[in-house]
Amino acid sequence: MPEIGATLREARVRARIDVSEVEAETKIRAKYLRALENEEWDLLPGPTYVKSFLRTYAEALDLDAKLLVDEYKLRHEHLSEVELQPISAAAQARGRRRSGPVVPRWAVIGLIFALLIVALSLLGRENEKNPSAGNTTTQTTTPPAGAGGANPPPAAAARPAAPPRMRLRIVATGQVYVCLKDANKTLIDGETLQAGERTRTYRARRFRMTLGNASVKLFVNGRQRRVRPSSNPIGLAIRGRRALQPLSKIGRPYCE
Repeated sequence: MPEIGATLREARVRARIDVSEVEAETKIRAKYLRALENEEWDLLPGPTYVKSFLRTYAEALDLDAKLLVDEYKLRHEHLSEVELQPISAAAQARGRRRSGPVVPRWAVIGLIFALLIVALSLLGRENEKNPSAGNTTTQTTTPPAGAGGANPPPAAAARPAAPPRMRLRIVATGQVYVCLKDANKTLIDGETLQAGERTRTYRARRFRMTLGNASVKLFVNGRQRRVRPSSNPIGLAIRGRRALQPLSKIGRPYCE
């Protein structure tokens, strides 16, 4: 078979293709294409790249890429000493590397069984020497009362922390009915506030109220809370730092 480089060069010249055109098509740099045509293998990155470039270049020239790659392997790739050995010799060499002192499985099992018997025997002798060792019970010594050792009373169960007291003030932005209660008493007994009217500041841990409409501004701890408009009376509960909680018709407070 002709030289690999000559085959590539002749096919390119015969097709009247310039190296720069092949470079643009194959994305292989022109200096590598010339190295393939001149068989300057040392100028290429390595055997893997040589075979990849050679295959791509041959396919671009409509040549038998597999034939050229096989020719390159045959001429320029050197097999290792192990690969050059006969199959039987290579297998023997691998066998020698893997071989070593092999302990039969039955011997390992027998050794474990013997060690287990010896351990049980030693444990039985120890129990015969100290028969009460396995029956030892732990006794709890109660210090005598009055000697500074009296048992302390059980700790009282922790009580849940009470919610903090809040400040509430109502500012009417229109005519609105207000019924306001805390946990124990009525704070606003069904009064109708006029636009711009303000209530005093109330303090409690929990508030429940009924509003005739949403024409109010609620200030909880100095912060305004929004009241959503509704065509029905509005029931709200305020506790701790939670947002306004709507109340059902049954849960709303009623004033006389």
